[in-house]
Amino acid sequence: MTAAERLVTWAWGLRLGDVPAAARQAATRHLLDGYACAVAAVRHTAALPAVTVAREAGGPPEATVIASAGGRIGAPAAAFANGVLVHALDFDDTHAGGLVHATAPVLPVALAVGEEVGARGAEVLVAALAGYEAICRLGAAVPHGFHARGLHATSVCGTFAAAVVASRLYGLSEAEAVHSLGIAGSQAGGLLEFLNTGGSTKQLHPGFAAQAGITAARLARAGATGPPGVLDGGYGLYAALLGRPGLDPFPDLGERWEVTRITVKPYPACQLVHAALDAARLLPPGAAAGPLVVETHPDAAPIVCGPGKEHPATPYQAKFSLPWSVAAMIIDGEVTAATYHRVDRPDVLDLAARIGTRVAGSGGVAADQPCRILDATGAVLAEVPRSSGGPDDPGRNGLVRRKALANGASPELVSAFTDLADLPDLVGVTGGSR
Repeated sequence: MTAAERLVTWAWGLRLGDVPAAARQAATRHLLDGYACAVAAVRHTAALPAVTVAREAGGPPEATVIASAGGRIGAPAAAFANGVLVHALDFDDTHAGGLVHATAPVLPVALAVGEEVGARGAEVLVAALAGYEAICRLGAAVPHGFHARGLHATSVCGTFAAAVVASRLYGLSEAEAVHSLGIAGSQAGGLLEFLNTGGSTKQLHPGFAAQAGITAARLARAGATGPPGVLDGGYGLYAALLGRPGLDPFPDLGERWEVTRITVKPYPACQLVHAALDAARLLPPGAAAGPLVVETHPDAAPIVCGPGKEHPATPYQAKFSLPWSVAAMIIDGEVTAATYHRVDRPDVLDLAARIGTRVAGSGGVAADQPCRILDATGAVLAEVPRSSGGPDDPGRNGLVRRKALANGASPELVSAFTDLADLPDLVGVTGGSR
């Protein structure tokens, strides 16, 4: 069997009763977190172009754009808009091993297709669980591999996860689902060139992935075919994009649940600066006098450090600037979505210019890095073993609930996601925060 066939065989045999309680709880936690991130994006008008284009695309009244008036539109268009909304503030979760935003492509498809077909909450949850395992494992098979090639792993891997979720909810046969993955592979991409300009393309990537996954599933249902070796074949995903043919990303499906290893973000910024932000919160009074040195993982340095990062030109560049974000934390004592509304603040720019970085290997992956902040003499002023919100943080559920309510989700919506497996359908979930 090919890797795609193994994934589908496992996913199509998956039943909610087979899923450990920790994995079920993790999935509902992250679905709620993703929905709340989308609501926050609506409040901050962070994805207007995507919502506008999705509404222009229209389509039959199949699915809802999160927290948006105007009625239902076609499921592919709604999933595109919602994928962009989830990711627009860079506030959505991250799987450290795969360096993927797991929920951004999974939630939009689960909601859009689930609403379209009238799926029960338990069916939506199982499909989402299959999608979570797919995207996390596809990225983690070669840690930082896609990013090193200039590819956004969320976009690349999310397209396949979206196809799995859509195919399961549409009730495709196993053979059709494998074809949907093969079709999805020809749509998998997403370039990191935005890092050099601050362009908004990264925000669009999960939307593209979600829309592509639904389209792939519909094409397979209509009779289109795709190669079963789309992942591990000689011209498959890993061979074509990473030069690694034959790679198996699914060695132990159902034995280890990667959904439980997803990190919740307390800050709306690149995950690779989160450990530094946590350390900055611990700095003693007077740290703003600088100069300071922040240690960073070698894989993170090209993305969030380097010449010019201390003076971002756009909010999105600031979210990928370790010096600027740390300076804002030191001065304000917090980093929120509003922090990035003004990137020209003289006080933040002045301190950011006095924050240097130093590469320090930790032996782990970049998104699960320790961080130390030192003064000019090399004395350690603050340090953390890893960023907060991760798998070993017992406060993740509380963090998500507080974050959801702060972002504008209603208590009823929080309860709906908590009890997702018991819902007869998605009415009240997709439209619960208007």
